[in-house]
Amino acid sequence: MAVAVLSAPKSPLPRKPLPAGRPRAWYVAHNRRLKTMRLVIALLDAGVYEPAQAGNRRIRDTAERIGVHEPSDTTCRMVRTLLVYGR
Repeated sequence: MAVAVLSAPKSPLPRKPLPAGRPRAWYVAHNRRLKTMRLVIALLDAGVYEPAQAGNRRIRDTAERIGVHEPSDTTCRMVRTLLVYGR
C-alpha cells in the first residue's frame, strides 16, 4: 500500500520586473492571466475539478481565502475555461 507524503508548501519564486515599453493592455492581460492561474491552482487544491463546480461566488471566496483581490467576471470566466483545458 503506497502512502502519499505531502511536503510543506514551497515559497513562491522571486518576482522579476515586467518588460518596459509594452502597451497598458498587455500588462492588464498578463496580470489577469497570473491571477487566473493562482485561482485555478487553489481551486484544484480544494477539490474543484469541473467548471460547473466553480461559480463566480466560489471563485471569489477562493480569491479572498488566498489573499488576492476579488476577480472580475472576465477573470472568473477565464478560470472556468482553464479548468476545462486542464483536463
